[in-house]
Amino acid sequence: MDNDIILEFKNVTKKFPGVVALNDVSFKIHRGEIHGICGENGAGKSTLMKILSGVYPHDTYEGTAIFNGEELILSHSAIQEAGNKGIAIVYQELTLVPTMTVGENVYLGREPVEHGSINWNKLYANTREILEKYRLDVPPQVVVKTLGVGKMQMVEIAKTLSEKAQILILDEPTSALSEAEIDKLMDILGILKNNGITCIYITHKLDELFRITDRITVLRDGKEITTQKTTDLDQEKLVKYMVGREMKERFPMANRTPGDVTLRVENLSAMDPNDSTRKILNGVSFDVRKGEILGIAGLMGAGRTELVMTLFGEYGKIVDGKIFLNGKEIKPANARQAIDAGLSLVPEDRKGMGLILIQQILKNISLPNLDQFSGFLRIDADAELKASMEQSKNLTIKAPSLEVAVETLSGGNQQKVVISKWLMSKPQVLIMDDPTRGIDVGAKFEIYKLMNDLAEKGVAIIMISSDLEEVLGMSDRVMVMCGGRSTQTLPVKEATVEQVMALATGVSR
Repeated sequence: MDNDIILEFKNVTKKFPGVVALNDVSFKIHRGEIHGICGENGAGKSTLMKILSGVYPHDTYEGTAIFNGEELILSHSAIQEAGNKGIAIVYQELTLVPTMTVGENVYLGREPVEHGSINWNKLYANTREILEKYRLDVPPQVVVKTLGVGKMQMVEIAKTLSEKAQILILDEPTSALSEAEIDKLMDILGILKNNGITCIYITHKLDELFRITDRITVLRDGKEITTQKTTDLDQEKLVKYMVGREMKERFPMANRTPGDVTLRVENLSAMDPNDSTRKILNGVSFDVRKGEILGIAGLMGAGRTELVMTLFGEYGKIVDGKIFLNGKEIKPANARQAIDAGLSLVPEDRKGMGLILIQQILKNISLPNLDQFSGFLRIDADAELKASMEQSKNLTIKAPSLEVAVETLSGGNQQKVVISKWLMSKPQVLIMDDPTRGIDVGAKFEIYKLMNDLAEKGVAIIMISSDLEEVLGMSDRVMVMCGGRSTQTLPVKEATVEQVMALATGVSR
Protein backbone atom coordinates (compact mmCIF):
# COMPACT_ATOMS: atom_id res chain seq x y z
CA MET A 1 0.00 0.00 0.00
CA ASP A 2 1.20 3.53 -0.83
CA ASN A 3 2.56 5.22 2.32
CA ASP A 4 0.62 8.33 1.30
CA ILE A 5 -2.67 6.45 1.82
CA ILE A 6 -3.79 6.13 5.43
CA LEU A 7 -7.27 4.74 4.74
CA GLU A 8 -8.92 2.91 1.87
CA PHE A 9 -12.47 1.63 1.53
CA LYS A 10 -12.81 -1.33 -0.85
CA ASN A 11 -16.24 -2.39 -2.09
CA VAL A 12 -17.95 -1.61 1.22
CA THR A 13 -21.63 -2.60 1.30
CA LYS A 14 -23.91 -2.25 4.32
CA LYS A 15 -27.51 -3.43 4.34
CA PHE A 16 -30.38 -2.88 6.75
CA PRO A 17 -33.83 -4.52 6.48
CA GLY A 18 -35.30 -3.11 3.27
CA VAL A 19 -32.46 -0.62 2.74
CA VAL A 20 -29.01 -0.72 1.15
CA ALA A 21 -27.23 2.05 3.05
CA LEU A 22 -23.87 1.58 1.30
CA ASN A 23 -23.44 0.00 -2.10
CA ASP A 24 -19.93 -1.07 -3.20
CA VAL A 25 -18.20 2.07 -1.91
CA SER A 26 -14.49 2.44 -2.76
CA PHE A 27 -12.18 5.44 -2.29
CA LYS A 28 -8.91 6.46 -0.61
CA ILE A 29 -7.95 9.06 1.97
CA HIS A 30 -4.44 10.52 1.99
CA ARG A 31 -2.33 10.78 5.12
CA GLY A 32 -2.33 14.27 6.66
CA GLU A 33 -5.11 15.68 4.46
CA ILE A 34 -8.45 17.23 5.31
CA HIS A 35 -10.88 15.07 3.35
CA GLY A 36 -14.46 16.27 2.92
CA ILE A 37 -17.37 13.83 2.63
CA CYS A 38 -20.70 15.22 1.47
CA GLY A 39 -24.01 14.04 0.08
CA GLU A 40 -27.72 14.32 0.71
CA ASN A 41 -29.20 12.96 3.93
CA GLY A 42 -29.43 9.20 3.54
CA ALA A 43 -26.48 9.11 1.13
CA GLY A 44 -24.52 6.85 3.51
CA LYS A 45 -22.06 9.29 5.15
CA SER A 46 -22.94 8.44 8.74
CA THR A 47 -23.11 4.71 8.03
CA LEU A 48 -19.61 4.77 6.54
CA MET A 49 -18.24 6.66 9.54
CA LYS A 50 -19.92 4.21 11.93
CA ILE A 51 -18.08 1.40 10.18
CA LEU A 52 -14.81 3.28 10.50
CA SER A 53 -15.33 4.22 14.16
CA GLY A 54 -16.46 0.73 15.19
CA VAL A 55 -20.18 1.26 15.76
CA TYR A 56 -20.77 -1.43 13.12
CA PRO A 57 -18.31 -4.36 13.59
CA HIS A 58 -16.59 -5.92 10.56
CA ASP A 59 -18.95 -8.92 10.43
CA THR A 60 -21.99 -6.68 9.85
CA TYR A 61 -20.94 -5.40 6.42
CA GLU A 62 -19.33 -6.60 3.19
CA GLY A 63 -16.06 -5.33 1.72
CA THR A 64 -13.00 -4.07 3.59
CA ALA A 65 -11.56 -0.97 5.19
CA ILE A 66 -7.76 -0.81 5.13
CA PHE A 67 -6.10 1.37 7.77
CA ASN A 68 -2.33 1.93 7.76
CA GLY A 69 -1.88 -0.92 5.31
CA GLU A 70 -3.85 -3.51 7.31
CA GLU A 71 -7.45 -4.63 7.12
CA LEU A 72 -9.51 -2.90 9.81
CA ILE A 73 -11.11 -5.77 11.72
CA LEU A 74 -13.20 -4.49 14.60
CA SER A 75 -15.18 -6.88 16.80
CA HIS A 76 -18.14 -6.24 19.08
CA SER A 77 -16.02 -4.13 21.44
CA ALA A 78 -15.33 -2.20 18.28
CA ILE A 79 -15.60 1.43 19.40
CA GLN A 80 -12.83 1.05 21.97
CA GLU A 81 -10.73 -0.93 19.48
CA ALA A 82 -11.08 1.83 16.88
CA GLY A 83 -9.96 4.39 19.45
CA ASN A 84 -6.97 2.27 20.40
CA LYS A 85 -5.94 2.09 16.74
CA GLY A 86 -6.08 5.88 16.43
CA ILE A 87 -9.52 6.48 14.90
CA ALA A 88 -11.62 9.09 16.73
CA ILE A 89 -14.88 10.86 16.01
CA VAL A 90 -16.34 14.15 17.25
CA TYR A 91 -20.10 13.82 16.94
CA GLN A 92 -22.57 16.61 16.16
CA GLU A 93 -24.08 16.06 19.63
CA LEU A 94 -21.23 16.52 22.11
CA THR A 95 -20.53 13.69 24.58
CA LEU A 96 -18.99 15.56 27.51
CA VAL A 97 -19.92 15.33 31.19
CA PRO A 98 -20.98 18.94 31.92
CA THR A 99 -20.33 18.85 35.68
CA MET A 100 -16.72 17.68 35.26
CA THR A 101 -13.68 19.81 34.47
CA VAL A 102 -11.99 19.95 31.08
CA GLY A 103 -9.14 17.74 32.30
CA GLU A 104 -11.51 15.19 33.84
CA ASN A 105 -13.40 14.95 30.54
CA VAL A 106 -10.24 14.65 28.45
CA TYR A 107 -8.95 11.70 30.51
CA LEU A 108 -12.29 10.21 31.59
CA GLY A 109 -11.78 6.47 32.10
CA ARG A 110 -8.01 6.80 31.46
CA GLU A 111 -6.96 8.85 34.47
CA PRO A 112 -3.27 8.53 35.45
CA VAL A 113 -3.17 6.45 38.63
CA GLU A 114 -0.26 6.21 41.07
CA HIS A 115 -0.27 4.23 44.32
CA GLY A 116 -3.97 3.49 43.93
CA SER A 117 -5.22 7.05 43.44
CA ILE A 118 -5.53 9.53 40.60
CA ASN A 119 -2.55 11.81 40.06
CA TRP A 120 -4.44 15.05 39.50
CA ASN A 121 -1.31 17.11 38.91
CA LYS A 122 -0.28 14.80 36.08
CA LEU A 123 -3.82 14.73 34.64
CA TYR A 124 -4.02 18.52 34.43
CA ALA A 125 -0.40 18.87 33.25
CA ASN A 126 -1.05 16.40 30.41
CA THR A 127 -4.28 18.17 29.51
CA ARG A 128 -2.52 21.55 29.45
CA GLU A 129 0.21 20.13 27.20
CA ILE A 130 -2.37 18.96 24.63
CA LEU A 131 -4.33 22.21 24.76
CA GLU A 132 -1.20 24.31 24.25
CA LYS A 133 0.26 22.10 21.50
CA TYR A 134 -2.86 22.40 19.35
CA ARG A 135 -3.70 25.96 20.48
CA LEU A 136 -7.00 24.97 22.03
CA ASP A 137 -7.90 28.02 24.10
CA VAL A 138 -9.54 26.30 27.10
CA PRO A 139 -8.42 26.28 30.78
CA PRO A 140 -7.89 22.64 31.90
CA GLN A 141 -9.50 23.07 35.33
CA VAL A 142 -12.67 24.93 34.33
CA VAL A 143 -16.02 23.08 34.62
CA VAL A 144 -17.33 22.19 31.15
CA LYS A 145 -20.90 23.44 31.67
CA THR A 146 -19.56 26.99 32.06
CA LEU A 147 -18.12 26.93 28.52
CA GLY A 148 -19.75 27.97 25.26
CA VAL A 149 -20.46 25.41 22.53
CA GLY A 150 -17.33 26.34 20.58
CA LYS A 151 -15.02 25.72 23.55
CA MET A 152 -16.87 22.51 24.42
CA GLN A 153 -16.03 21.31 20.94
CA MET A 154 -12.37 22.11 21.58
CA VAL A 155 -12.58 19.87 24.66
CA GLU A 156 -13.99 17.06 22.50
CA ILE A 157 -11.09 17.49 20.09
CA ALA A 158 -8.58 17.52 22.96
CA LYS A 159 -10.13 14.31 24.27
CA THR A 160 -9.55 12.53 20.94
CA LEU A 161 -6.01 13.90 20.66
CA SER A 162 -5.18 12.58 24.14
CA GLU A 163 -5.93 9.12 22.72
CA LYS A 164 -3.26 9.61 20.03
CA ALA A 165 -5.76 9.92 17.20
CA GLN A 166 -4.34 9.51 13.68
CA ILE A 167 -7.70 10.10 11.97
CA LEU A 168 -10.16 12.60 13.39
CA ILE A 169 -13.73 12.47 12.06
CA LEU A 170 -15.78 15.66 12.48
CA ASP A 171 -19.51 15.24 11.85
CA GLU A 172 -21.28 18.57 11.17
CA PRO A 173 -18.86 20.35 13.52
CA THR A 174 -20.11 23.91 12.93
CA SER A 175 -23.89 23.40 13.15
CA ALA A 176 -24.14 25.26 16.49
CA LEU A 177 -21.12 27.58 16.22
CA SER A 178 -20.93 31.32 15.69
CA GLU A 179 -18.87 32.78 12.85
CA ALA A 180 -15.99 33.56 15.23
CA GLU A 181 -16.07 30.01 16.58
CA ILE A 182 -16.08 28.61 13.04
CA ASP A 183 -13.01 30.69 12.20
CA LYS A 184 -11.27 29.31 15.30
CA LEU A 185 -12.17 25.72 14.36
CA MET A 186 -10.73 26.24 10.88
CA ASP A 187 -7.49 27.48 12.44
CA ILE A 188 -7.37 24.40 14.70
CA LEU A 189 -7.89 22.05 11.74
CA GLY A 190 -4.96 23.70 9.98
CA ILE A 191 -2.80 23.11 13.07
CA LEU A 192 -3.89 19.46 13.24
CA LYS A 193 -3.04 19.03 9.57
CA ASN A 194 0.42 20.54 10.13
CA ASN A 195 0.91 18.00 12.92
CA GLY A 196 0.20 15.13 10.53
CA ILE A 197 -3.33 14.31 11.72
CA THR A 198 -5.78 13.27 9.02
CA CYS A 199 -9.23 14.86 9.28
CA ILE A 200 -12.44 13.61 7.72
CA TYR A 201 -14.82 16.58 7.54
CA ILE A 202 -18.55 15.92 7.07
CA THR A 203 -20.82 18.90 6.49
CA HIS A 204 -23.75 20.21 4.48
CA LYS A 205 -22.19 23.67 4.36
CA LEU A 206 -20.52 23.70 0.97
CA ASP A 207 -18.60 26.92 1.61
CA GLU A 208 -16.78 25.19 4.47
CA LEU A 209 -15.76 22.30 2.23
CA PHE A 210 -14.17 24.73 -0.22
CA ARG A 211 -12.57 26.69 2.59
CA ILE A 212 -10.81 23.86 4.45
CA THR A 213 -10.64 20.55 2.53
CA ASP A 214 -7.96 19.17 0.20
CA ARG A 215 -10.19 16.62 -1.50
CA ILE A 216 -13.90 15.81 -1.47
CA THR A 217 -15.79 12.53 -1.81
CA VAL A 218 -19.46 12.70 -2.84
CA LEU A 219 -21.88 9.94 -1.84
CA ARG A 220 -25.35 9.55 -3.35
CA ASP A 221 -27.86 6.80 -2.56
CA GLY A 222 -25.16 4.78 -0.84
CA LYS A 223 -22.71 4.95 -3.74
CA GLU A 224 -19.44 6.83 -4.20
CA ILE A 225 -20.08 9.24 -7.07
CA THR A 226 -16.72 10.98 -7.27
CA THR A 227 -13.57 11.83 -5.31
CA GLN A 228 -11.75 14.91 -6.56
CA LYS A 229 -9.36 17.63 -5.49
CA THR A 230 -11.33 20.52 -4.02
CA THR A 231 -9.61 22.92 -6.41
CA ASP A 232 -11.08 20.98 -9.37
CA LEU A 233 -14.66 21.55 -8.16
CA ASP A 234 -17.05 24.45 -7.69
CA GLN A 235 -20.36 24.64 -5.81
CA GLU A 236 -22.50 24.09 -8.91
CA LYS A 237 -20.58 20.94 -9.87
CA LEU A 238 -20.66 19.65 -6.31
CA VAL A 239 -24.41 20.11 -5.95
CA LYS A 240 -24.97 18.32 -9.26
CA TYR A 241 -22.91 15.36 -8.04
CA MET A 242 -24.84 15.32 -4.74
CA VAL A 243 -28.39 15.45 -6.07
CA GLY A 244 -27.90 14.03 -9.57
CA ARG A 245 -29.29 17.12 -11.23
CA GLU A 246 -28.51 20.81 -11.58
CA MET A 247 -30.00 23.20 -9.04
CA LYS A 248 -29.77 26.63 -10.62
CA GLU A 249 -32.13 28.19 -8.06
CA ARG A 250 -31.36 27.63 -4.39
CA PHE A 251 -34.80 28.87 -3.31
CA PRO A 252 -37.96 27.83 -5.22
CA MET A 253 -40.18 30.50 -6.73
CA ALA A 254 -43.25 31.37 -4.65
CA ASN A 255 -46.68 32.61 -5.66
CA ARG A 256 -48.44 33.91 -2.58
CA THR A 257 -50.33 37.01 -1.47
CA PRO A 258 -50.38 37.53 2.31
CA GLY A 259 -53.79 38.32 3.81
CA ASP A 260 -55.00 39.60 7.16
CA VAL A 261 -52.90 39.50 10.33
CA THR A 262 -53.09 36.05 11.98
CA LEU A 263 -50.69 36.50 14.91
CA ARG A 264 -49.82 39.80 16.58
CA VAL A 265 -47.33 40.22 19.42
CA GLU A 266 -47.25 43.51 21.33
CA ASN A 267 -44.34 44.61 23.53
CA LEU A 268 -43.62 41.11 24.83
CA SER A 269 -41.17 40.83 27.73
CA ALA A 270 -40.23 37.65 29.58
CA MET A 271 -37.81 36.42 32.24
CA ASP A 272 -35.46 33.45 32.12
CA PRO A 273 -37.29 30.53 33.87
CA ASN A 274 -33.98 29.45 35.44
CA ASP A 275 -32.86 32.93 36.51
CA SER A 276 -35.61 35.27 37.67
CA THR A 277 -33.25 38.26 37.46
CA ARG A 278 -32.44 37.86 33.76
CA LYS A 279 -34.77 39.30 31.13
CA ILE A 280 -34.63 37.22 27.92
CA LEU A 281 -37.21 39.24 25.96
CA ASN A 282 -37.44 42.98 26.30
CA GLY A 283 -40.26 44.56 24.31
CA VAL A 284 -40.72 42.37 21.22
CA SER A 285 -43.43 43.46 18.77
CA PHE A 286 -44.33 42.00 15.36
CA ASP A 287 -47.15 40.46 13.36
CA VAL A 288 -47.42 37.71 10.77
CA ARG A 289 -50.16 37.51 8.16
CA LYS A 290 -52.15 34.65 6.71
CA GLY A 291 -50.18 33.11 3.86
CA GLU A 292 -46.95 34.91 4.79
CA ILE A 293 -43.47 33.72 5.73
CA LEU A 294 -41.98 36.02 8.35
CA GLY A 295 -38.25 35.48 8.79
CA ILE A 296 -36.62 36.22 12.14
CA ALA A 297 -32.93 37.13 11.90
CA GLY A 298 -30.37 37.89 14.57
CA LEU A 299 -27.08 36.74 16.03
CA MET A 300 -26.68 33.91 18.51
CA GLY A 301 -28.05 35.08 21.86
CA ALA A 302 -30.41 37.63 20.30
CA GLY A 303 -33.43 35.84 21.80
CA ARG A 304 -34.90 34.27 18.65
CA THR A 305 -35.40 30.75 20.02
CA GLU A 306 -36.41 32.13 23.43
CA LEU A 307 -39.12 34.17 21.69
CA VAL A 308 -40.76 31.30 19.82
CA MET A 309 -40.45 28.92 22.79
CA THR A 310 -42.16 31.54 24.95
CA LEU A 311 -44.94 31.99 22.37
CA PHE A 312 -45.36 28.20 22.51
CA GLY A 313 -45.77 28.32 26.29
CA GLU A 314 -42.61 26.36 27.02
CA TYR A 315 -39.92 28.79 28.13
CA GLY A 316 -39.94 32.35 29.43
CA LYS A 317 -42.20 33.75 32.12
CA ILE A 318 -44.10 36.59 30.46
CA VAL A 319 -44.05 39.76 32.56
CA ASP A 320 -45.41 42.25 30.03
CA GLY A 321 -47.05 42.41 26.61
CA LYS A 322 -49.83 40.58 24.81
CA ILE A 323 -50.28 37.86 22.17
CA PHE A 324 -53.25 37.96 19.79
CA LEU A 325 -54.39 35.20 17.42
CA ASN A 326 -57.00 36.32 14.86
CA GLY A 327 -57.69 39.37 17.03
CA LYS A 328 -58.29 37.37 20.22
CA GLU A 329 -55.79 37.49 23.09
CA ILE A 330 -54.24 34.14 23.99
CA LYS A 331 -52.09 33.21 26.99
CA PRO A 332 -50.58 29.77 26.32
CA ALA A 333 -49.03 28.45 29.55
CA ASN A 334 -47.79 25.22 27.97
CA ALA A 335 -47.45 23.45 24.63
CA ARG A 336 -50.89 21.82 24.83
CA GLN A 337 -52.61 25.19 25.19
CA ALA A 338 -50.55 26.62 22.33
CA ILE A 339 -51.48 23.69 20.07
CA ASP A 340 -55.17 24.01 20.98
CA ALA A 341 -54.98 27.72 20.16
CA GLY A 342 -53.60 27.00 16.68
CA LEU A 343 -49.80 27.24 17.06
CA SER A 344 -47.27 24.56 16.14
CA LEU A 345 -43.50 24.61 16.65
CA VAL A 346 -40.80 22.75 14.73
CA PRO A 347 -38.01 23.12 17.35
CA GLU A 348 -34.36 23.90 16.74
CA ASP A 349 -33.26 20.68 18.47
CA ARG A 350 -35.25 18.10 16.53
CA LYS A 351 -33.65 15.10 18.29
CA GLY A 352 -33.91 16.42 21.82
CA MET A 353 -37.26 18.22 21.62
CA GLY A 354 -38.98 17.19 18.40
CA LEU A 355 -38.80 13.41 18.34
CA ILE A 356 -38.84 10.24 20.41
CA LEU A 357 -35.97 8.60 18.59
CA ILE A 358 -36.56 5.01 19.74
CA GLN A 359 -40.24 5.19 18.79
CA GLN A 360 -41.80 4.37 15.42
CA ILE A 361 -42.35 6.99 12.71
CA LEU A 362 -46.08 6.33 13.03
CA LYS A 363 -46.17 7.09 16.76
CA ASN A 364 -44.02 10.20 16.40
CA ILE A 365 -46.36 11.66 13.77
CA SER A 366 -49.57 10.89 15.64
CA LEU A 367 -48.44 11.63 19.23
CA PRO A 368 -49.58 15.30 19.50
CA ASN A 369 -52.75 14.48 17.56
CA LEU A 370 -54.15 11.46 19.40
CA ASP A 371 -57.36 13.34 20.18
CA GLN A 372 -58.16 13.06 16.46
CA PHE A 373 -58.20 9.23 16.74
CA SER A 374 -59.46 8.65 20.26
CA GLY A 375 -62.83 7.14 21.03
CA PHE A 376 -64.23 5.59 24.18
CA LEU A 377 -61.17 4.25 26.03
CA ARG A 378 -59.34 3.40 22.80
CA ILE A 379 -57.37 4.75 19.84
CA ASP A 380 -58.67 4.08 16.33
CA ALA A 381 -55.47 2.46 15.03
CA ASP A 382 -56.72 2.32 11.43
CA ALA A 383 -57.49 6.04 11.35
CA GLU A 384 -54.15 6.80 13.02
CA LEU A 385 -52.27 4.75 10.42
CA LYS A 386 -54.20 6.23 7.48
CA ALA A 387 -53.59 9.82 8.59
CA SER A 388 -49.90 9.17 9.31
CA MET A 389 -49.40 7.44 5.95
CA GLU A 390 -50.97 10.43 4.21
CA GLN A 391 -48.56 12.82 5.94
CA SER A 392 -45.61 10.55 5.19
CA LYS A 393 -46.56 10.40 1.52
CA ASN A 394 -47.12 14.16 1.23
CA LEU A 395 -43.68 14.87 2.67
CA THR A 396 -41.97 11.95 0.86
CA ILE A 397 -40.44 10.48 4.02
CA LYS A 398 -37.97 7.82 2.89
CA ALA A 399 -38.30 4.74 5.09
CA PRO A 400 -39.05 1.00 4.62
CA SER A 401 -42.27 1.45 6.66
CA LEU A 402 -43.84 3.65 9.31
CA GLU A 403 -42.98 1.00 11.89
CA VAL A 404 -39.22 1.64 11.85
CA ALA A 405 -37.66 3.71 14.62
CA VAL A 406 -37.07 7.39 13.83
CA GLU A 407 -33.44 7.06 14.99
CA THR A 408 -32.71 4.95 11.87
CA LEU A 409 -33.64 7.81 9.51
CA SER A 410 -31.37 10.44 7.99
CA GLY A 411 -31.48 13.97 9.40
CA GLY A 412 -33.60 15.26 6.53
CA ASN A 413 -36.19 12.52 6.96
CA GLN A 414 -36.24 13.01 10.72
CA GLN A 415 -37.03 16.68 10.11
CA LYS A 416 -39.85 15.67 7.77
CA VAL A 417 -41.32 13.52 10.58
CA VAL A 418 -41.26 16.54 12.92
CA ILE A 419 -42.98 18.71 10.32
CA SER A 420 -45.51 15.93 9.54
CA LYS A 421 -46.76 15.68 13.11
CA TRP A 422 -47.36 19.42 13.30
CA LEU A 423 -49.07 19.60 9.92
CA MET A 424 -51.46 16.91 11.12
CA SER A 425 -52.54 19.34 13.86
CA LYS A 426 -53.63 21.79 11.12
CA PRO A 427 -51.97 24.88 12.62
CA GLN A 428 -52.91 28.45 11.80
CA VAL A 429 -49.36 29.53 12.68
CA LEU A 430 -46.42 27.22 12.00
CA ILE A 431 -43.20 28.24 13.77
CA MET A 432 -40.02 26.75 12.27
CA ASP A 433 -36.78 27.22 14.23
CA ASP A 434 -33.77 26.57 11.97
CA PRO A 435 -35.80 24.06 9.90
CA THR A 436 -32.93 23.11 7.57
CA ARG A 437 -30.12 22.88 10.13
CA GLY A 438 -27.88 19.90 9.35
CA ILE A 439 -29.83 19.02 6.21
CA ASP A 440 -28.43 18.57 2.71
CA VAL A 441 -29.22 20.83 -0.25
CA GLY A 442 -31.74 18.44 -1.82
CA ALA A 443 -33.77 18.02 1.38
CA LYS A 444 -33.57 21.77 2.01
CA PHE A 445 -35.14 22.44 -1.38
CA GLU A 446 -38.00 20.03 -0.57
CA ILE A 447 -38.65 21.79 2.75
CA TYR A 448 -38.56 25.19 1.02
CA LYS A 449 -41.18 24.01 -1.48
CA LEU A 450 -43.31 22.66 1.36
CA MET A 451 -43.13 26.01 3.15
CA ASN A 452 -44.22 27.80 -0.01
CA ASP A 453 -47.12 25.36 -0.49
CA LEU A 454 -48.30 25.82 3.10
CA ALA A 455 -48.13 29.61 2.85
CA GLU A 456 -50.05 29.54 -0.43
CA LYS A 457 -52.76 27.54 1.40
CA GLY A 458 -53.03 30.29 4.02
CA VAL A 459 -50.79 29.06 6.85
CA ALA A 460 -48.87 31.86 8.58
CA ILE A 461 -45.22 30.78 8.95
CA ILE A 462 -42.57 32.17 11.30
CA MET A 463 -39.09 31.01 10.32
CA ILE A 464 -35.91 31.46 12.34
CA SER A 465 -32.65 30.73 10.55
CA SER A 466 -28.99 31.23 11.32
CA ASP A 467 -28.43 31.31 7.54
CA LEU A 468 -29.10 34.92 6.50
CA GLU A 469 -29.30 33.98 2.81
CA GLU A 470 -32.07 31.53 3.73
CA VAL A 471 -33.98 34.22 5.61
CA LEU A 472 -33.75 36.63 2.67
CA GLY A 473 -34.45 33.89 0.13
CA MET A 474 -37.61 32.51 1.75
CA SER A 475 -39.28 35.36 3.65
CA ASP A 476 -41.83 37.99 2.67
CA ARG A 477 -40.69 40.19 5.55
CA VAL A 478 -37.75 40.00 7.97
CA MET A 479 -37.94 40.90 11.66
CA VAL A 480 -34.48 41.50 13.15
CA MET A 481 -33.69 40.87 16.83
CA CYS A 482 -30.83 42.16 18.95
CA GLY A 483 -30.39 41.71 22.71
CA GLY A 484 -33.90 40.34 23.29
CA ARG A 485 -35.54 43.20 21.36
CA SER A 486 -37.19 43.47 17.97
CA THR A 487 -35.22 46.20 16.21
CA GLN A 488 -37.07 46.53 12.91
CA THR A 489 -39.24 44.60 10.44
CA LEU A 490 -38.34 45.01 6.77
CA PRO A 491 -40.04 43.96 3.52
CA VAL A 492 -37.63 41.43 2.03
CA LYS A 493 -37.39 43.40 -1.21
CA GLU A 494 -35.91 46.29 0.76
CA ALA A 495 -33.64 44.18 3.01
CA THR A 496 -29.94 43.62 2.35
CA VAL A 497 -27.40 41.46 4.15
CA GLU A 498 -25.54 44.57 5.29
CA GLN A 499 -28.70 46.24 6.59
CA VAL A 500 -29.86 43.13 8.52
CA MET A 501 -26.41 42.64 10.05
CA ALA A 502 -26.29 46.28 11.11
CA LEU A 503 -29.63 45.87 12.87
CA ALA A 504 -28.61 42.52 14.39
CA THR A 505 -25.43 43.96 15.87
CA GLY A 506 -27.10 47.09 17.21
CA VAL A 507 -25.17 49.37 14.85
CA SER A 508 -28.36 50.57 13.14
CA ARG A 509 -31.72 51.16 14.80
